[in-house]
Amino acid sequence: QLQLVESGGGLVQPGGSLRLSCAASGFTLDYYAIGWFRQAPGKEREGVSCISSSGGSTNYADSVKGRFTISRDNAKDTVYLQMNSLKPEDTAVYYCAAAFVPRDICVMAAGFYGYWGQGTQVTVSS
Repeated sequence: QLQLVESGGGLVQPGGSLRLSCAASGFTLDYYAIGWFRQAPGKEREGVSCISSSGGSTNYADSVKGRFTISRDNAKDTVYLQMNSLKPEDTAVYYCAAAFVPRDICVMAAGFYGYWGQGTQVTVSS
């Protein structure tokens, strides 16, 4: 059974950092593009970042550029989202998603992805 499991969320003060992980279970991520999305209470899900299957292509939402970094370790079937300089508006449930794309592209559109994790809560508050 194909599963994605997010971890690394928690409570952090403004200006702090967290690193989220997205681990694959039941399949290898070698040919999958991975996206990170978030959803805050009362808001629609939004794309945060994505990375192509090789790691050669990445994209970021304007709101996180310069603060968040996406990376992947295909040997560990894991994708990471390093989040620095966190702001209260980054508070949300963060989801990772996978799409089978054996090309060096990724997009931050939820409909592009067929597999989703259960989400991990990130709360930025003093």
